[in-house]
Amino acid sequence: MAAMLRELGAVVVDADEASHAVYEPGTPGFEAVVGEFGDYYVSDGHIDRQRLGELIFKDGASRRRLNAIVHPLVRDWMAARTVEAAETGVKVVIQDVPLLFENGLEPLFSSVVLVYVPEEMQLTRLVEGRGFTPERARAVIATQVPIEEKRRRAHIVIDNSGTPEQTRAQVEQLWARLGDD
Repeated sequence: MAAMLRELGAVVVDADEASHAVYEPGTPGFEAVVGEFGDYYVSDGHIDRQRLGELIFKDGASRRRLNAIVHPLVRDWMAARTVEAAETGVKVVIQDVPLLFENGLEPLFSSVVLVYVPEEMQLTRLVEGRGFTPERARAVIATQVPIEEKRRRAHIVIDNSGTPEQTRAQVEQLWARLGDD
């Protein structure tokens, strides 16, 4: 959905992009992650995200330690990008935050949009689309707020279980609505 909104002209501040940026080599985040988890999680001079991901999805304590390092840095990075957009006159900034509900961040936003698919479809897409093993996909989903609860808590729901064209039509309706506010 974020890519579709970008195509329509939205400024999108992406938490995944932020999480990559805040622990690039030479950054305080990189040093903190290596200091906390060790050189085993470095490959070719960069944090080995796959290896670190395997650890944090199996071990809640490690996930909390990583989040304590990365989340404040991500929030600062995203806030800076949002301020930059506002300073250029942008009226609507979309923040793409995959773990919004898990981190209790929804009160910070005027509207929360959920891109929804049923849990079984989430599992299938992680396995077929992202190459996860079924076990890893289930572990990732298990660390998240259940999708049906997210659906209840969101202000707007984009149903992404249909065709790409159906999803795009919903996104275009949302963008038109945002332009009217």
